[in-house]
Amino acid sequence: MKFLLIVQGEGRGHLTQAIALTEILENNGHTVAGALVGTTDGQKAPAFFAENFRNAIFPFASPYLAYNKKTKALDIPRTLINTLMGLGKYVSSLKKIQSHIESINPDIIINFYDVLGGLHQGIFRPKAPMICIAHQYLLLHHNFQHPKNHWLDKLLVNTNTRITALGAARKLALSFTPFDNDEKQRIFTIPPLLRSEISRLSTESDNYLLAYVTQYSLAEQLIQWHEQNPDVSIHCFWDNPMYTDTYIYSPKLHFHKINGQHFLQMMQNCRGLVSTAGFESICEAMYMGKPTFMVPVPKHYEQACNALDAQRAGAGITATSFDLTNFINYLPNHKDISPDFRAWHSRGAFIFLREIEDTLSELNKSNKAQHTVRRRDLVPAFVRRFALSITKG
Repeated sequence: MKFLLIVQGEGRGHLTQAIALTEILENNGHTVAGALVGTTDGQKAPAFFAENFRNAIFPFASPYLAYNKKTKALDIPRTLINTLMGLGKYVSSLKKIQSHIESINPDIIINFYDVLGGLHQGIFRPKAPMICIAHQYLLLHHNFQHPKNHWLDKLLVNTNTRITALGAARKLALSFTPFDNDEKQRIFTIPPLLRSEISRLSTESDNYLLAYVTQYSLAEQLIQWHEQNPDVSIHCFWDNPMYTDTYIYSPKLHFHKINGQHFLQMMQNCRGLVSTAGFESICEAMYMGKPTFMVPVPKHYEQACNALDAQRAGAGITATSFDLTNFINYLPNHKDISPDFRAWHSRGAFIFLREIEDTLSELNKSNKAQHTVRRRDLVPAFVRRFALSITKG
């Protein structure tokens, strides 16, 4: 079968998952025709993805998250304003997505949480079924434990998540641990998608902490703590555009440009991981048996959910700032959960391929017409006609 990927390109999580899935598909005789990657400017995909994804890449402009420069917190009003101001280029992106789908003619579309990928499916209704993959779909599960007293954040995040899955045949929810399926919402849990090279790494424990921050401005907190604790060795990966190579702040605090392979090499020997609670890096740490210290970006509800869920799974502890003192004290008491996590992860390829087969089987059965009606009703006819008139104008 021929697959086309649509990937939300902010951060490295969804992009890394797309690389891992491509390897699974190609190892099982399928073809990945390419990846449509949603980026801030629509010009090019992140360098590490371009270096590791061997197939065609088609960038397009997609909505992105905005952050407050002073507080480093997620700025929801600014995110919404930027999205509204960019409506013109996002309409162009929908046209671009449609053009590539018509040209490639895939058998299945895999959407890694891109909102325009969901809108395209709901508006254009291509003949290829869409399967969505992300940890965020687990947040829709009726048994998922959400942070308390965040009803508005929950509403906003889950609304966005549902938009990414408009018309989806299935929503595959990546999970730290096995989870019951929620068939009513067509949510099926699968193990995390990790790069194959992680299984070839041997782990040791050296005398340094490894850090990863999704917003380089958050590194200021690490610097402040390090100045009070200069004997603790820290290697941090960031996306600061001012530095193209390693920035040595002090003999024991180094900042490295984001590089997937280098990050994994550093993780295999670290004492523990300090992270802004991105799903992918937590999974890699769990696989290697490394304790994690998770500090969600302020007002970033998805990361708060990741941290809470990972703590439930035994990954480590959470905090609201990069004060590493509690983490240093926690390290000797951490329980290694890597055997259970590796056993769960090892089932990933089998479960994913089974879900594809089940999806196609469902679509080919006598209830196909009923499924199609449900899929089309997700976007009211008058809304769809209006959207099509704009995108074809």
